[in-house]
Amino acid sequence: MQIRNFSIIAHIDHGKSTLSDRFLEITKTIEKRNMTDQVLDNMELEKERGITIKMQPVRMEYEVTNREGTKENVIFNLIDTPGHIDFSYEVSRSLRAVEGALMLVDATQGVQAQTMTVLQMAKDAGLTIIPVISKIDSPLADLPKIEGELFELLGCVPEEISYVSGKTGEGVEGLLQKIYNQIPGPKIVGNDSSSLGGGVNKGSRSLIFDFGYSNHQGVIVFVRVFDGKINVGDELIFNNPNKKFIVTELGVFKPQKLKKDFLEAGEIGYIVTGIKEPGITKVGDTILSVQNRLEPIPGYADARPLVFASIYPEQQDNFHDLRFALLKLKLSDSSLSFEEEASGILGRGFRCGFLGMLHLEIITERLR
Repeated sequence: MQIRNFSIIAHIDHGKSTLSDRFLEITKTIEKRNMTDQVLDNMELEKERGITIKMQPVRMEYEVTNREGTKENVIFNLIDTPGHIDFSYEVSRSLRAVEGALMLVDATQGVQAQTMTVLQMAKDAGLTIIPVISKIDSPLADLPKIEGELFELLGCVPEEISYVSGKTGEGVEGLLQKIYNQIPGPKIVGNDSSSLGGGVNKGSRSLIFDFGYSNHQGVIVFVRVFDGKINVGDELIFNNPNKKFIVTELGVFKPQKLKKDFLEAGEIGYIVTGIKEPGITKVGDTILSVQNRLEPIPGYADARPLVFASIYPEQQDNFHDLRFALLKLKLSDSSLSFEEEASGILGRGFRCGFLGMLHLEIITERLR
C-alpha cells in the first residue's frame, strides 16, 4: 500500500488541531460518535489551554484516485506538532520523519512570525510544502490579502493553494487528494540493497523523533523506519550509547497504539524497548539491527535552553522526590535539562533549562 508521511506547520491558534480532527473523522480513523475536540491532544494541560504541547503521530487509511483514474487505498501518516515558538524543537524533530508539510495559515490573521520560522525549517529539510488557508468559513476571512502573502512568501500560483475549514470540513477531502498527488512517497536512505518493504535478512534503520515512558514497558520510542523491516523479537541497538535491546512490542498509532507484528521501511510507529534507565534514548539517534548493521542516519542538534530557572522543594525532605520527578519527566521531554545546585537559604535544588517561558510554566505544572 502506498504511504504519504506529512506534518502540519502553523502558528498557534491557526486551526491545526481542528483540521487534524477533521482528517480523523473523514478517514473514519475515529468514528464520529467517539470524536472530541483536540482529539490528538492527550494531556490535560493541552485540553485546558487549547494548545498542542506534545507532538502526536497518527496513521490514517483513505481511498484516493491515482494517476490511472482508479481508486486506491493509501496510508497517510500525520504528525501533529505544537504551534507555540517554545516548542519549535518538537517541530524540527517531526520534520525529519516526513516527506511533506502543510503550511496552514489562518484566513483571519495571515502569516505570522512562527509560521516563517517553521517554514524555513521545512525548506531546510527538503520537504514538499502545500500552502493551506484555514477558517475560510469565518466572516472575518480576508482571502485576497492572505493569498497575496502566500504568493510573496512561496512564489506559488492560486491553483496550488488549498482552502479548508476545520470546523465544517469544507475542502478537507480535496486536501487529502492533493497530499497524495504532490507529496512523494517514502524514499530509502543510503543502502542500495534495501528496498521499500524491507527484508528479513537486510539490516534495518530507524530514526527516533520522539519517545515516551511507561512504568510497565519502559521507554517507548516513536520512530520512522527508513530501511529494512523490524519484527517483534528482533535484537536492535541504539547507535549513540551502543545499548542493545529486544523488541517486545511494536505497532502504529490509530491514534491509540495498535500492535503489529512488524514495521516496514516508510512506516511511522512505536517500539517498546523495555529500558527503564534515563539517558539511553536520545531524539535524533538511530536504531539499527545488530546483524547487518548499517550506517546511522545523521541526527539533529540537541535543544538549546533559552530560559533558566531554579526549582527547589518546599521541604528539603522532598528533594529526592523532586529529583525522581525530573528524571521521569526527562524520559518524555528530552528538551528539559537540569543540574543540581545548592542555596544557603533554600537548600538543595536544581537549576533547569527551558525552551521559553511557556515551556517553564508547562514543566512546573507537570512536576506538580
